[in-house]
Amino acid sequence: MAHFAASVDAPDINRKFAQDLGVDYPILSDPSRAAAKAYGVVRDDKGTAIRWTFYIGVDGKIQYVDRDVSPSAHGGAVAAKLAELGVKRRIPVRRQAPSRVKLFEAP
Repeated sequence: MAHFAASVDAPDINRKFAQDLGVDYPILSDPSRAAAKAYGVVRDDKGTAIRWTFYIGVDGKIQYVDRDVSPSAHGGAVAAKLAELGVKRRIPVRRQAPSRVKLFEAP
């Protein structure tokens, strides 16, 4: 499974935003708004994108659209929806300090 965010902002703005947030996924840029228009999320009056979350299966079909995104609670909502859709939880990779090897014992 892959996950990413998309924005109508320019790549340099999205790159800085991702760094500021410390996210571990890419924020794709759609400054021409072509993809946003195709998904029906462009506000015609402002040219900005509506905050919706699309859950797209590995087959490319949309499984669910969350039209009620609350930025402050969205991380938990995404995790819950992914679990509901049967997506296995990703386990973060953590580096461990090398264990000390005892070659021989002192008398």
